[in-house]
Amino acid sequence: MPSFGAESPIRESNEPRTATPGVGRLIGVDLARGLAVFGMYAAHVGPDPSEGGVTGFLMELAHGRSSALFAFLAGFAIVLITGRSAPKTGRAGRQAAAKVVIRAVILLALGTALTMSGTPVEVILAFYGVYFLFVLPLYRLSAGALAVTAAGTALVLPQVLYVVKPALGDGGFPSPGEPDGLLSLLFTGSYPALTWVPFVIAGMAVARLDLAATAVRLRLALTGVVLAVIGYGGSWLALHLVPGALSALSASGWGGNPASAWWSDTAGYPFGDTPYWLLAASPHSETTLSILGNTGVAITVVTACLAAMDHLPRLRRLARPVIAVGSMSLTAYVFHIVGIRFLGIEELPGSPLHVLLGFIAAVAVFATLWSRYVSRGPLEWLMAKATGIARHVR
Repeated sequence: MPSFGAESPIRESNEPRTATPGVGRLIGVDLARGLAVFGMYAAHVGPDPSEGGVTGFLMELAHGRSSALFAFLAGFAIVLITGRSAPKTGRAGRQAAAKVVIRAVILLALGTALTMSGTPVEVILAFYGVYFLFVLPLYRLSAGALAVTAAGTALVLPQVLYVVKPALGDGGFPSPGEPDGLLSLLFTGSYPALTWVPFVIAGMAVARLDLAATAVRLRLALTGVVLAVIGYGGSWLALHLVPGALSALSASGWGGNPASAWWSDTAGYPFGDTPYWLLAASPHSETTLSILGNTGVAITVVTACLAAMDHLPRLRRLARPVIAVGSMSLTAYVFHIVGIRFLGIEELPGSPLHVLLGFIAAVAVFATLWSRYVSRGPLEWLMAKATGIARHVR
């Protein structure tokens, strides 16, 4: 997910709060985080996409893609902690690594606690902690090496998951209210590390770049569009051109519409019942094409947000509530989990549109007011305090 306790890039610079955003501030990243938060809200407390129409289409766009954007932005968090322009070394590097480990442990504990509360939401925090630990050894790699690693893991790991997952049977699936075990976190859960760490690594690669440079942004925008076309377009072509693909998915008994498996979670979840599933690109399909498409969307969103915040000052003022939410994404995430539990919402998704708008308005107002007086969100402040012990690392 967004930073989840990492220092917001808005606060990374020594510039005054009123300075024009630039490479040190990256307000656009917080805007992207805020949009991802709202997308996650839509996926959980918004109307059911199957209702159709414009609202249903917009809700479906949020499903899975907002989670992928969260994971992509986790890569930014890792790089911001461990050194953005150049990886920290020596004692500073060890302290930065310790901060990442502490954050990971806290996220694992917090995610487990929220899951055990009985929330109907598939809580991502524990998975997020695992992602942090998995990618930490890569923090000294260059942007190019990280990009190659992200591509390699995207090409290989989904096939590994397809082979391994059936062998685990139902043993890796926790019961409702039961914390995710190791098998769930790695293989069988809603956000298995095996196929979600490519998003994080890709985010690390992008965070290493000079994002203030117009040429870099243009190349990133082109890359994002190309990846999205390859992922979703490639899946559409494969499902329609590979003999027997759609019929095999229809016969697998998973109840969705196979023709939408190239982009939509309404297609269902066959969980590898047939090798043709590897041709799908629906956001939670855990396939190579899905990773490519979702990564392309994430890169495009982040690039667009960066450009908009630097070149459209009026929009920047209008987007302040969204930016504020993005700067305290951990608080915003937990807020909606607690809100769902407090309101007794059980069917996710499926709430009326006004419920979603109420959640968004509440968190936006809180984040905007809080950020006027405090530089970090409540849980982000506690996270910073907890990771402060890393300064004792020698």
